[in-house]
Amino acid sequence: MAQDTRRGILTGMRTSSFLFLLFVAMPIAEIALFLRVSESVGWGSTILFVIMTALIGAALVSRQSRGAWRKVQATFAQGEIPTKEITHGGMILVSGALLVTPGFITDTIGFLLLVPGVREVLRRLGARMLKNRFEVRTIGGPFAQPGNPFGGVRPEDESDGGPPDVIDL
Repeated sequence: MAQDTRRGILTGMRTSSFLFLLFVAMPIAEIALFLRVSESVGWGSTILFVIMTALIGAALVSRQSRGAWRKVQATFAQGEIPTKEITHGGMILVSGALLVTPGFITDTIGFLLLVPGVREVLRRLGARMLKNRFEVRTIGGPFAQPGNPFGGVRPEDESDGGPPDVIDL
């Protein structure tokens, strides 16, 4: 039992460390990099560069998100669940958020997420990491069938001759 508690604490520490890096260390690193770059090329050029990366990034995200949406629709049309396409779309969305956030580090990560090969590597890595963390359960029981996940008698089989979708009180 003590081992389970320690495992939970370690998991919480990993999450809190990540959040610390995300909300405290990342802005500090971005500010330090802004100062360093502005010393080299000047404030005007630094600000212009940040604005240009946001505009270029927004255009690329818009274009790629339309393509991702078409892939989701095509996969649905084939009768499949578009998990891969939705994951790529989510990474494109995160990329857009990072690209409009001022900063060189966030822009670099954002542009990397726009590369399909990088997204696919991250998707596979994430799938491998999450593979055994979830348990899939279905509703129903031993009598559940396709089209009738609850098992037993189908509602349309219980018809009393009245019009469908009418509730008698």
